[in-house]
Amino acid sequence: MSTSTRRNFFGALGSLFKENRGPIRPPYASIAATFNECRSCEGMCVSACEEKIIHRDEKGIPFLDFKTNGCSDCHKCMEVCTPNVLIDPDRFIQGRARITSLMCMSHHDTICFACKDPCLEDAIVFQGMFRPVIIPEKCTACGYCVAVCPNAAIEVVA
Repeated sequence: MSTSTRRNFFGALGSLFKENRGPIRPPYASIAATFNECRSCEGMCVSACEEKIIHRDEKGIPFLDFKTNGCSDCHKCMEVCTPNVLIDPDRFIQGRARITSLMCMSHHDTICFACKDPCLEDAIVFQGMFRPVIIPEKCTACGYCVAVCPNAAIEVVA
């Protein structure tokens, strides 16, 4: 089976098992934030995001999309937030990364370290050569592992 065929197969199979727990909100959100405050905002956090991962839904509420990049913890979205929702520099992304083993190439005996390399916190370890595991205590949910996974086997869930 070719690599692209394998990716397509596991991608289709894995979509059946992915969790859908709602959108991941931008970092630094206050505990009391409902994000309804963002509906009338101009979306400055979107344009300030150097990684281009903050987007707005149809109601104008911001969410993170890690398909192309991860969060660098630059604070720029917090600095421009006019509704004062992103105000707590100590509250990073409120989520956790998770690997869907059915989709992960390493879990199917293909050597792939794509997720491990960009992880600055060393939160992804391999049990042997073929079983990546995310250590929850180390993971910041920055999303860099999501963006580089060739099979979309990693997601950040709320």
